Order: sequence, then structure tokens, then C-alpha cells
Amino acid sequence: MIQKLGPGLLFAGAAIGVSHLVQCTRSGADFGFSLLWALLIIHLIKYPFFQYGPRYASATGESLLEGYQKLGKGVLKIYGILTFFTMFTIQSAVSIVTAGIATTIFGDLISVKIWTVVILSLCFIILNIGKYKLLDVLIKVIVITLTLTTLAATLMVFCNFNGTIQIAQYIPKGSIEITFLIAFMGWMPAPLDISVWHSIWTIEKERNSVNKLDSKTTLLDFNIGYIGTIVLGICFVSLGALTMHATGTSFSSSAGVFSVQFIEMYTQNIGSWAYLLIGVAALTTMFSTTITTLDASPRTMNKTIELIFRKRLKKGYLWWSLALILGTLIIIFYFNSNMGGLIKVATIISFLTAPFYALANYILISSKHTPKQYHPSRFMHILSYFGILFLICFSVWYLTIL
Repeated sequence: MIQKLGPGLLFAGAAIGVSHLVQCTRSGADFGFSLLWALLIIHLIKYPFFQYGPRYASATGESLLEGYQKLGKGVLKIYGILTFFTMFTIQSAVSIVTAGIATTIFGDLISVKIWTVVILSLCFIILNIGKYKLLDVLIKVIVITLTLTTLAATLMVFCNFNGTIQIAQYIPKGSIEITFLIAFMGWMPAPLDISVWHSIWTIEKERNSVNKLDSKTTLLDFNIGYIGTIVLGICFVSLGALTMHATGTSFSSSAGVFSVQFIEMYTQNIGSWAYLLIGVAALTTMFSTTITTLDASPRTMNKTIELIFRKRLKKGYLWWSLALILGTLIIIFYFNSNMGGLIKVATIISFLTAPFYALANYILISSKHTPKQYHPSRFMHILSYFGILFLICFSVWYLTIL
């Protein structure tokens, strides 16, 4: 069963990163448990649109990109443009957080920027030597490690907490709080374009499997990963709420300082002996996101260009990987190495583009291009309608208060 799993864990590895380690922890630190409603409702709203990725791939043997092309080249071109203009910011955001944590754990002998080069180089070597097979094996180890260490840390913090837990929910007010809410929900559990990544990973898993994967296994794999993002999201909110809320301390926007604060707030509550446990949890969380995003964006851009121009590109994945690394380093070295700024820009853009992916995925899975037995159930239709309306209205609301 573990051998059959893969794309769903890759999804979890990509999702459980900045959204959980930074945004969930910050949510807990600033608002306590009062934004749990936002975490749960955004998981529910985005669920069908994420699920339609592996569902379509399992039903047709094609990724969502081929499906977008069938809906019209305009849809595929919009996807390509959105991906091109967001992938560098997204990669920069996740890479600098990973580098900040590495600096905290291994010492500041080298700077955060140099750590970024080291981490991206390591990910590039792994992906281009081991290909999907190595990534599939590696991500299982990483996801299991980060899950166990995060659950252990959360349990210990709960055991050491002597105060009263307040669970009253709160709706943010004012432009600053609403901006944080949009950023929080934008990457919770992940940007919706990861549904495209998931469909491509599903196809790759099929190619690398001896036995054909049935739709039930594919959806089970997805559901395991998705439930994991919910559980760990609650864990990171809890960690922030129980260790930093009401202390008067706020997280820094600097990657290095944030990483020190993140690890120290746990060791102060649990004990210095937990330093390694928290460090491993944080580093594996962010490394999984960094390597999966570095794999997925070049895959999707290469496939998009091939479909638009109807021409197979030799070593296209390699060249897009190098372009993504170069663009990421340019942003971090020469434009903006501020972690807080990068995360805010990336997450807000992801939220504002979510309605496009939601509409495209829903139209495709309900169309003639998908075998009828794989069409959504009545409940999923209703949930999709509600989700699309919610994403559009929330985006318009945010734009009106800017």
C-alpha cells in the first residue's frame, strides 16, 4: 500500500511548508485559536478543485494541462502566463525560509543567501539524477519524519501548557488583519495550481509503477495527503498559540531571525533538549516544499510549452529548472531577500488567481472530456459552486479594500 502511495504525499510535501510553518504558526501567535475557522473552511472550499487533478488524471491518463488544452488554447495560455509570473516568487519564498532554518540549525558560518544556493543546488542534483523515482521515495521519508516530529512537538507543548485555551473565533477587521487573512488562506493548504502538479505526478507514478493504479487508490492517496495537511495545520496553529500568543512578541520578517524565534519558542516551553526535534521538523517541512516546487514548476512549464507549440522539447525540464533557480537567486540576491515581503506577495497572488483554477478544473471534470463515471457527485457539484462563488467574492472584497 505504501508503494502505491506517492502523488498524494508529494502534494502534502508541497503544501506543508510556508503555509503551515510560517502562516499557521504566525496565525496562532497573533490570533491564538481564533482563526481555526479560516483554516477549516478553506480546506473544505478548495477540496474539490484539488481532488479534480488526480481524478482527471486517473480517468483519462492525461494531466490537467492536456485537459486545459481541450477547453481551448486560451485556457492553457492563461495557465502558462500565470505560472511563469508566479513561480519565481513562490520558489523564492519557500527557498529563503528553508535557508533561514538551515542557518539556525547549522550555524551562521554562511549567510542565508549562500544557504539558498546550497539548498537549491542539492535539490537540483537530486531531481536530475534520481528523477521521479528518487523523489517518490525521498518524499515518503520526509513526510513521515515531519509528521511524527510535528505531532510529538505539539503533544509536548500541550503537556507543558498551564494556561486556559480560548477557542472563541474571530473575523479580522481592518486592512492589515484582512491582508493577513487573505495571505493565510491563499496558501492554505496550498495554491490551487498544485492540482495541476498533482495530475502530472499521478501520470508519472503510473509510468513508474508495475501495476496500473485504479481510481480508488489514486483518490485514497490524495485524501491521505489532504487530511495530513489539515492535521498538521492545526498542529502549527496550536504551537504558535500555546507558545507565543499573548506574550507580546511577534515574528520577524527576516528569514534568519524568524527561524531563531521559531525554534527558541519551542525550546523555551519544552526544554533545550527538544532543539534537535524542532529543528528536524522545521527543516524537513520546508525542504519538502522546496524540492517539490522545484520539480513541479519546470515540469508544468515544459509541458505547457510543448502543448502550445505541439513540439517536444529536448531537455526542456532541465532548462526550465535552471531558469527557475537563476530567477530565484536573482530575486533573493538583488531585489528582495525579505522573507515577510516575499511570502505576502506570493500568497496574495495565489489567492487572487484561485478562481481561475477552480473554474477550469470544475468545467473540465464535468465536461465531455472526462468519462461520465468520473464526473462529480451531486454533493461535489454543490460544494464546487459554493467554492467558486466564495473564492470570487473573497477576491473582489480584498481588491475593494486595497
